[in-house]
Amino acid sequence: MELEVYKIDGTKSGEKVKLPDSIFGIKPHEHAMYQAVRLYLASQRRGTHKVKGRTEVRGGGRKPWRQKGTGRARVGTIRSPLWIGGGAIHGPQPRDYSFRLPRKLKELARKSALSQKALDKQIRVVEDFSFNEPKTKQMASLLTALGLDGTKTTLILANNDRNVYKSGRNIPDFTVLEARNASTYELLNNKMLLLQKSAVDVLSNGFPKTGVRST
Repeated sequence: MELEVYKIDGTKSGEKVKLPDSIFGIKPHEHAMYQAVRLYLASQRRGTHKVKGRTEVRGGGRKPWRQKGTGRARVGTIRSPLWIGGGAIHGPQPRDYSFRLPRKLKELARKSALSQKALDKQIRVVEDFSFNEPKTKQMASLLTALGLDGTKTTLILANNDRNVYKSGRNIPDFTVLEARNASTYELLNNKMLLLQKSAVDVLSNGFPKTGVRST
């Protein structure tokens, strides 16, 4: 597949870039993408939910009344789960929701995500660019020139560019990512995937073998 390379003013440069079929032209594997997205979302959960059990609540150190002879039900502590203020039964405890996926499944998921975007014609290539300083106005003008103003867009950079990142972080529905760190979820969670020309080579040369960010 070949795509036109656009200039930052929105016009076509006359140059085309080839997207390798091994990355952008495979049959999307839906279950692999589902598993990768599920892993990404699970990893975002803090897992700090917590309630106190009967051994953790305050009070209840002595038996409230004697076992027999009162006419009332027997009870050993006022912090029983059956009483108001008592400990919770099988309540939530802090936990880690993340899990592991095989490396090859992660790679398949990312390739499937890129192939799905290509199949849906939701990929556009723009020439490499940078800014001398962070300017949200410059990034907004670029998106307007490309006809992406108001469209949920993810910009993929070949390398970390702080000025470009800071220029785009305040724009609604717009995300800037480095190619090697883009997860399957982030590749899919947009209406248009905007690739810098040099980022195509990074995506085409493989994926990181370790780290949660490669999901």
